[in-house]
Amino acid sequence: MKVLSLLQQLTHRLPRRARIPVLTAIAGLGAGLAAVMFQLAMSGVYRAGIVQFSKQQPVTFAVASFAIIVGTSLISGWLLTSFCPEAAGSGIPQLKAAMWKDFGFVKIRVIWVKFVAGVLQIGGGSSMGREGPAVQLAGAVGSNLTGVMGEPKQRRRLGAATGAAAGLAAAFNTPLAAVTFVLEELIGDLNSRLLGSVLLAAVLGALVTHGIIGAQPAFTLAPVGESTWRAYLLIPLVAAVASLMGVIFQKLTMKLRQNSRKWERIPAWVRPAIGGMLCWALGMAVFQYTGRIGVFGLGYDDLSDALAGNVLWKTAAILLVAKLLATVVCYGTGGCGGIFSPTLFFGAMAGVATAGGIAQLFPMPHNDLVMLSVVGMSATLGAVVGAPVTSILIVFEMTHQFAILPPLMLGTLVSQAVSRSLARHNFYDELLTQDGHDVERLKPLDNLRAWQEQPVKSLANPRPVVITSLEAKEIRRVLTASPYSRFPLVVNGHVAGIVSREEAEAAAREERAPHLHQAHLMGPETPVRDAQIELISSESGMVLLEGEAPGQVGGLITIHDLLRAQQAAAESPD
Repeated sequence: MKVLSLLQQLTHRLPRRARIPVLTAIAGLGAGLAAVMFQLAMSGVYRAGIVQFSKQQPVTFAVASFAIIVGTSLISGWLLTSFCPEAAGSGIPQLKAAMWKDFGFVKIRVIWVKFVAGVLQIGGGSSMGREGPAVQLAGAVGSNLTGVMGEPKQRRRLGAATGAAAGLAAAFNTPLAAVTFVLEELIGDLNSRLLGSVLLAAVLGALVTHGIIGAQPAFTLAPVGESTWRAYLLIPLVAAVASLMGVIFQKLTMKLRQNSRKWERIPAWVRPAIGGMLCWALGMAVFQYTGRIGVFGLGYDDLSDALAGNVLWKTAAILLVAKLLATVVCYGTGGCGGIFSPTLFFGAMAGVATAGGIAQLFPMPHNDLVMLSVVGMSATLGAVVGAPVTSILIVFEMTHQFAILPPLMLGTLVSQAVSRSLARHNFYDELLTQDGHDVERLKPLDNLRAWQEQPVKSLANPRPVVITSLEAKEIRRVLTASPYSRFPLVVNGHVAGIVSREEAEAAAREERAPHLHQAHLMGPETPVRDAQIELISSESGMVLLEGEAPGQVGGLITIHDLLRAQQAAAESPD
């Protein structure tokens, strides 16, 4: 404690410009260490369980793997529902929302719940990835470490962003891709003022990995020489097929995730076990037919074999379909894990299956097949994540092969064309939309001088969630589908008031009318400076915008919206 207190005092005495690198170093090292520990723990559980039993008799493996995957899924589901629902899934959408809605503040319980639930469920064989959880875990560590060093809740974006960069760099041993991912996906600006801090944190995260695990790439790939002209002609086809697999995965996952929330008769903590059981059934079927266990866990062993040319094209097609469905059911039922590793697996198997099938008619050298499988990896990841620069760099850094860069770039162009024509948002933004967040408003206005002259509608939520009935069933439906703490109540075309989540839950439970706060309404063209005054006088901290028809709510704005937009404008360079 004395050391911590001394470090806090020394840090606070530094000027702001000198303090930022110190905070970045602390967040980067702590986050990188957390990501490496997560990776080692998860790998240890997987090797001691699924891998070890796969070498036993088939019946022993079937019984043991079923017990492991169902048991770990149940424990994970219980942890998530009991302690920290926001730790479910990959965690990247939740971290993105925290970056822009909560100024980078992440609750400390996200750290231990994500660590334990992720290690158990992914290490226990559920078909999900480790990289998304590592990013959320590391971002939470970075946010809380900067808090320990004295940063207030409204100034944690630096810690969250640098922690995320260090975590991804440590998880994949890919510092460049970590920088571009944080800038492309979390921050949304490749020219962000946080570029220097993110770069430093990514380097520190990679150094932690080098020191503990080693500097070797994630996948060992034999040297890839010059590919033939026939392989280059096949790149658009392979990239299109791989991208299509990514889009199908996204749509199926979103559909199942939405429907599984309506399974009222099945407790939320049990649902991940349903996904685990289905994953086990698919994994055992593939194991019986092919002898491979790639459907379970990360699938990196089979992925490495595919890149080495040791997986036949028919086997790759079977692994592709089974792994895709297994990941859909594990993620869609509320499991704790990411989608980076599975999408890389889909892409590689799509490349092997497509190129290998064509090679049966038009033989091609082994070098071409390997190159096309790597193109598939980048294409699927780019289609799902929607970060083209990251999808190129991450595959390049994972293989350390310069010769694959031109094919990766061509494949990424195709993947972006396919994904943008078939999906409105990338996977993470689709998750945020499904959870009731307005993606377009996550990053607010950045012009401080023009801020107060803006019409309030430019900062308001144009699609507010409104409770339209006092029936307990309707109230529960709205509360389940939306994460907000306050809701406008509109009854019979009349704005009755504002109701808090706690009061709505109590009213539904006690079957009584809820106690309401007075609703403040204003026109959508009202300047922000006038909206500030109205918000301060509002008991609910919320002002509603008048709609086109009487009694219609055309939008709403909260004090939090104003503060977030004002701080973002203040932090932006002139």
